[in-house]
Amino acid sequence: MSSMDITLEVWRQDGPNTPGRFETIEAKGISEHASFLEMLDVVNDRLLAEGKRPISFDHDCREGICGMCGVMINGEAHGPVRGTTTCQLHMREFSMRGVKHIVIEPWRAAAFPVVQDLVVDRSAFDRVIEAGGYISVKTGQAPDAHAMLVKKNDADRAFQAATCIGCGACVASCPNGSAALFVGAKITHLGLLPQGQPERDARVQSMVAQMDAEGFGACTSHQECEATCPKGIPISVIARMNADFRRALA
Repeated sequence: MSSMDITLEVWRQDGPNTPGRFETIEAKGISEHASFLEMLDVVNDRLLAEGKRPISFDHDCREGICGMCGVMINGEAHGPVRGTTTCQLHMREFSMRGVKHIVIEPWRAAAFPVVQDLVVDRSAFDRVIEAGGYISVKTGQAPDAHAMLVKKNDADRAFQAATCIGCGACVASCPNGSAALFVGAKITHLGLLPQGQPERDARVQSMVAQMDAEGFGACTSHQECEATCPKGIPISVIARMNADFRRALA
């Protein structure tokens, strides 16, 4: 089994109201086949054995679905591989690139305050969803296939937008800390389906208002969000959100 020695520069912050700092940690004998989070597990086991506090980081499914694992890796959200979450990133990607020094930071955004080390509070996303990211109309049981006709193009675009996992990479990579890609994906997903039409105008107004209230920045089309989204959601969802918002105000 191939192994590698790497130097980590990890952001360490004891709590939300304490100053943070980078800590250098030597990670030796790391398997190239380990995922990035498995590498952190190994480092944490060693820190515990030395009587030190382990590195705090978010994780859950480790299958690229839940969106919990996001961190900045050498300045890139989720690391150097496009379309990949942090938990699905493997150490061989660094070995192949000749990278032996890795800087790990939490998401950097005013709306995502640091809780501890690499863990940030992303409950602002939850409140945006609570503001209108759902369908409250009673639709009954699941209809038979093709009972409600949806254009193929609309169905495909709705499905693509629905793949958003709410990881926050779009916010962390945006120089303005904008959540427009996340909110645009939710609005697009629901707005393209027949069930989403009754509340379409109210939904976009309430979700955009909550997004602004949470302190997210404005979108100025840098397109960093699209480049770092692990699910490849396009910025066209932002254009649709803006169009729906103008329509709702008309």
